[in-house]
Amino acid sequence: MDSNTVQILIAMVCYMLVVLGIGIYFMKRSNESSEEFFLGGRSLGPWVAAFSAEASDMSGWLLMGLPGVAYWCGLADAFWTAVGLAVGTYLNWLIVAKRLRSYSVVANNSITIPDFFSNRFRENKKVLMLIASLFILVFFAVYASSCFVTCGKLFSTLFGVKYVYMLIIGAIFVLVYTFLGGFLAESASDFIQAIVMIFALCTVVICGTVAAGGLNAVVSNAQNIPGFLDFFGVATPEVVDGVQQVSGGAPLFGAAGSYGPLAIISTMAWGLGYFGMPQVLLRFMAIRHPQELKKSRRIAIVWVLISLAAAVFIGIIGRALYPTELLTAGASENVFIILSTNLLPPLIAGVVMAGILAATMSSSDSYLLIAASALSKNIYQGIVKKDATDKQVMNMSRITLVVISVIGVLIALDENSVIFTIVSFAWAGFGATFGPVLIFSLFWKRINRAGAIAGMVSGAAMVFIWKLLLKPMGGIWGIYELLPAFIISCVAIIVVSLLTKAPSAELNADFEAAKTYKGA
Repeated sequence: MDSNTVQILIAMVCYMLVVLGIGIYFMKRSNESSEEFFLGGRSLGPWVAAFSAEASDMSGWLLMGLPGVAYWCGLADAFWTAVGLAVGTYLNWLIVAKRLRSYSVVANNSITIPDFFSNRFRENKKVLMLIASLFILVFFAVYASSCFVTCGKLFSTLFGVKYVYMLIIGAIFVLVYTFLGGFLAESASDFIQAIVMIFALCTVVICGTVAAGGLNAVVSNAQNIPGFLDFFGVATPEVVDGVQQVSGGAPLFGAAGSYGPLAIISTMAWGLGYFGMPQVLLRFMAIRHPQELKKSRRIAIVWVLISLAAAVFIGIIGRALYPTELLTAGASENVFIILSTNLLPPLIAGVVMAGILAATMSSSDSYLLIAASALSKNIYQGIVKKDATDKQVMNMSRITLVVISVIGVLIALDENSVIFTIVSFAWAGFGATFGPVLIFSLFWKRINRAGAIAGMVSGAAMVFIWKLLLKPMGGIWGIYELLPAFIISCVAIIVVSLLTKAPSAELNADFEAAKTYKGA
């Protein structure tokens, strides 16, 4: 290991120690009760709520997956994805945040998403809670695996150590500090990680642009690749067995492909996923006062716009500086690492690499904690053992953390996994399963429990059906599975709710109370 690599390692270890310190600092308070462990006692300020929501949402794909898409096939796919995400972020904070914060208190002080759905409809038999909890366990196991893939790729690329070893070490580290500190530790560390992430992105953009000879040189290089810089076209690398071909020291591309209205709508559908993301929705529920959400919204959207724009541009810069360095779709996700380690002083590169680690941990800790709450709080205490003590719930949650981590590691064992692909499936799963049900639950008085169950099950089922059976057919069937699944879920909610018994007077009273709620 040379001196540069040692300096990078030192910077990253220092960062990891700071994060562990945060977990230890909040350990005592988080263990006071399950509400403290899972929701932090609804005590988040506007800055922490905003930064932790976005950091936990974006994960390693922001620094690796999205730049990799831009590096591999150009601007269009990455750009329209970023636009959809930015719009979705804004609308989620604008429309959902305040009402969910209020309604979660009115609905028997719900502290998890399955809690909220169950209490919203005053369930006696916890069917809705069980369904929501099971889907959280399934999709968050997939999500956690994407984070572990990021850790494995990062450390194996930096230090030349076998991918599997680095994958396991990264998973253990995330598990330990989530285990210690719960939601408050997670949110506080996510606040720091959001700062590190945006610093890393902006630093690499500035240094990469200078190294490439300026903005004009980056743009000129991109314009020489057919479809690479088009909003309505896409670059098509010439590949053999998945590997891009090189001739005369230059990567080969075929004729530009089309990126038409259907592809744009499909890609922008990523924005719909925000309405069903538990890790973001919990921040809405945890903020200390509903009136502070307006400030949080402004902070969040500025962070998102800067981060997404920088991530897309990093992929374009990477093509100018290292056109033949990354010759597969999976390898292209290392463009951020290549730029950082080659262009920055080792200690600064270490901080920037900590940005990838930050992005990964800020998401994986959220996924693990929410999955643990789904099983221990909602299934174990809510259904299996209703008289379970807080201590028993906490013990069960920690067992769940370990189990989900092991499952995530097993899913992530293939080092050729493409982070963007893994994330897109889990994102669609949550967006279609919870998004429509949440929106209708907050804003449509006529929705009933039967409609909510129908929407949740049909949305989740359609994600699998479209992804595995219909999408491979291509053509119109090739659109992102989130869009059709979201629509099917909405239709199911409306039809089933109207065909079944109207909500009770008690449910209508809760709905009105949530509309006028002004409390802390």
